[in-house]
Formats: sequence, structure tokens, C-alpha cells
Amino acid sequence: MTRRSKAVSVPSASQTVIWGPGLETNIVVPARFFYIQTVDTTGRNFTSSPGEKTFKVVITSPTDPYARIWVQILDRNDGSFLVRYRMYASYTDLHIQVLLEDKQVGKSPYVLRGAVYHESCDCPEPSGALWEKNMHCPATFSQIDINLSVFPSVDPDRNAHEIPQRFEKRHSLCHYTIKNNKVYIKTHGEHVGFRIFMDAFLLSLTRKVRLPDIEFFVNLGDWPLEKRRASENPSPIFSWCGSNDTQDIVMPTYDLTESVLETMDRVSLDMMSVQGHTGPAWEQKISQAFWRGRDSRRERLELVKLARANPDVLDAAFTNFFFFKHDESLYGPLVKHVSFFDFFKYKYQINVDGTVAAYRLPYLLAGDSVVFKQDSSYYEHFYKQLQPWVHYIPFKADLSDLLEKIQWAKDHDEEAMKIALAGQQFARTHLMGDSIFCYYFNLFQKYANLQVTDPKVRDGMSLVEQPEDELFPCYCVRKKENVRIPFEQKPMDGVFTVPADVTALRTAVVMTHGAGGDMHISHLETMARALACSGVLCLRFTCKGLNLAYRIRAYSAAVVSIYFSIL
Repeated sequence: MTRRSKAVSVPSASQTVIWGPGLETNIVVPARFFYIQTVDTTGRNFTSSPGEKTFKVVITSPTDPYARIWVQILDRNDGSFLVRYRMYASYTDLHIQVLLEDKQVGKSPYVLRGAVYHESCDCPEPSGALWEKNMHCPATFSQIDINLSVFPSVDPDRNAHEIPQRFEKRHSLCHYTIKNNKVYIKTHGEHVGFRIFMDAFLLSLTRKVRLPDIEFFVNLGDWPLEKRRASENPSPIFSWCGSNDTQDIVMPTYDLTESVLETMDRVSLDMMSVQGHTGPAWEQKISQAFWRGRDSRRERLELVKLARANPDVLDAAFTNFFFFKHDESLYGPLVKHVSFFDFFKYKYQINVDGTVAAYRLPYLLAGDSVVFKQDSSYYEHFYKQLQPWVHYIPFKADLSDLLEKIQWAKDHDEEAMKIALAGQQFARTHLMGDSIFCYYFNLFQKYANLQVTDPKVRDGMSLVEQPEDELFPCYCVRKKENVRIPFEQKPMDGVFTVPADVTALRTAVVMTHGAGGDMHISHLETMARALACSGVLCLRFTCKGLNLAYRIRAYSAAVVSIYFSIL
């Protein structure tokens, strides 16, 4: 049975497996996500789709009947589903129900306890180590270690003077300082519009975790800047792309980074959307190589020329001319734009460099066509983890063996499909949003450790403001502690709601409920979160007695408890 052959089994609500970061309170990403693996009544995994409407997902909050949460279920057509949801406000005790014909699936309902923060909530985890643990970040990334090995130390004072002198006349740079988890910037050069991508990601990351104080320069252009010269002290430049003859510090591309931030919002192409739009089954795909794009490299002209000579093997054409307009008559006419998802109607996807590395590679890998990747001196942050003939089929930089490699894939269909699936699994594992956040944090943490002088907010720098959400403000509470308050013959149950920053704690509030309630009623929890967000320690407790004298004594005991807590 192929991975998408017709399913004859019946999905089992009890056997089906559900997992993923979107089921954990402390994994905060713009669009949270988890997975459903369909399992039949005999315990076997489905390897084909049981139907895109097999499961229903309902997400609610008991504290807000009008919770604004957008949910999408993406059928990955291999027996599994990706469920993603974007919250437009923060909630308490989020309930996630996964239903199969009104039956709870797996261990549903899943409850995310405590405060569940949405993307625009400015509530950073004070401990970077705890944040990495909560996010299940790997201890290291090989590309970061390789890039930083060039720099035994980093001197922010020297860099602040030398880097603008060396580069600003011909290139565009952003000079960033992150101090006390605030982002400051000064731009250098003429074309600095791409700062919006870096600004947005830094603000997003500082809303999630407290970053170390750090000062660095970001290259806003396509090409990496710092050439390899063994006799000189290189300048540390952060770039979205690296190359074999440069030694810039490589970050995830602005394209991939923006797609993470804007998933289920302003972008339609992202690592999750691709997984739900991978085209027909392998055996039903067109056995041709496919490419569309613009004329940003000479080899792309050769690719189109090759396609014209071999139309049964390769379908390649330009959708835009910019760099080689004088050759449009030779390599045109232009063809209409094709939806990226329609690429996957074809078995073979061609990845050819543009001005630098082609930033579409993550999305091509996430489909289930096999990727043919050009040998290149350019690389993105994850290329070192890819293996030729395991995750993709390589071909020479001059395209001289491309037709031969396509023919190999035609002659070895099963092997080609295995490479396609291995590349897809790599993308699903290493290129999702949580991994991108982990990569940036690990990079900043290790770079900060190399600094030998203190990062400074330099003359001419301005604060990059966090966006305000007046309609759906969040109440930042990073810690809640259950306590037993000593009181007469029987201790009372209480909960401390602790502000994120306790260094300047000076004020506390004690609250209890009215008749017939307890300390968990929604308006008390909401007030506690709001107070903690404003820097006020809050103790709410359950008081069973209705007698006024009894309640006065109970309040007195609670006040004593909170007084000693502050001390």
C-alpha cells in the first residue's frame, strides 16, 4: 500500500495519537500547533488520508466564553493532520477538544493550565535556561558553532566604531543593542527598509524570553559581507545567507522568519500551510521537473534554455525579468504566476540559486516532491544538516548533469520517493516556528558570551517600541504558587500571583470571594493577573465562613502571610 492509497480501515478515537508543542502552556509561538496521527481499531497507523473532515477541534477558555481563537486543521495526506491555532488574546486554562464523530480522541480534552499567552503579549520568561527547556530547544546548532568559532571574543566598542567605517558607504546595516530586554537601533546606509523583518522578530522574541544584553550588526542586503582573510581580524556581521568565501554569522532568512511571525495572518506561504497543500499522491504526480521564478542568476537562463530543448523532461519558465531584460526576447515570453502549492503537482522540484541561495528551499522540502538542489557556495542556516542523496538530489552548479539526475529519478522511482519523504521529514522536524525561535535565542546567548565590553545604547540609537494592543491587552503573570495560610484550627487554601519582575516589589493585595464562591472564580483570577501585570503581588484565598468577625480574622491571617512573603 502506498502512503496515499485508499484507506479501508476505520479510525479509532481511543487509539489515535495526539502530540505537539501546541498542547503545552509555555511554548509561545505566533501560531501554536500540534499533530494528530490517525490509528485504526487494530492499532495500525493510517498511511493515507482518512478524509480531511475526519476530526473536529474545539478550543475554549472557561474564563472567557467569547475567546478569539482561529483554528485550522491541515490534512497532510499521509494519515496525519497538523492542527494550528492563533490566539488574539491571552486566556486562562485553555481547553482543547479533539473529536471523532463526537467522541473524545486520544487523551482529549487537553488542558493548558494557567495563563496561556498570545503572540502580542509582552510577558518574557526571566530565565533563558527555563525558556529553552520549556521550548525543548537543542543544546546547540552546528551552524552557530561553526560561525562563532571564527571569533574568540567580540568587542562591542571596537565594532561600533569599525563596522560602520568599513561597510556603510556601500552597504546597508542595522546596528542593534538589546539592553534590559529593550531593543534599540541605528541604521547605516541608504536602503534600510528590510529592517522591518529584524525589528519584528526581535520584538517578538523579547516578548517571550529575556535576552542577554547584546550589541550586534545586521546586514540588510542579499550578499554576505565579511570576506575570508586569514591575516585580518574579521568583523562579526549577522546575515541571512552565508557563503564559502565569507564568514558572516548566518541567521534564518527574513523570508522564513516573517512566515513564522505572520502564519495565519498576512502570509499564505509558510511551513505549516505547505504541509496541507502537497498536491496529488506520488504516483499521480506529473513525472516532470518543474521551476518558476525570475531571472536573478545566469544559471536560471540556462535552466529555461534547457527546458525548451527538453520539454518532456523539464518545465521551467520565467514569471518576471529584471536582471537580464536585454535577453527577454531570447528566454521569454513570461508566463503567468503559478501558486506555489501547484508546484507539487510535479514529482521533481528544481532549486537553483537566485542572487544568493534560493530562499524557497524550506518550502520545497516540506512538500512531498523530491528536490533537486544545485551545488552552490551559498547556504542558509540549516544547509549543513542536509545530506545529498538523503534529503535531496544534487546536481552540478553549471547544470551539466541535471538531465542525467532527472533521468535517474525516473528510473529509480521508489528511491526518489524515499528521498522526497526524508526531505519532508527534515523540514517538519527542523524548520518549524519553534525551531526558528530556538535558533535565534541560542545564537544571541552564545554571541553575548563572547562580548568583552558591555553593550551600550549608542548615540543616535532609538528605541524600537513594542506594539500596543489596547483592544486585547495581556496580563503578564509568570508565577503562581499555591499556599496554605495558617488560620486557627484549619489552614486556608490560597494562591500567590507573582509579577514577572519581583526586584522592585513594594505593594501587595489580598482578595477573597463572596458567598457561594471560592478563590478560583473568574473575576478574581482576572483581577489577580491584572495586578501582577502592574507589578503588584496578589494573594487570593478561599474563605468558607460568612460571619463578618470570622472573615475579618481570616483577612488578618492572609495579610500576615503576604507580609512575610514580601519580606
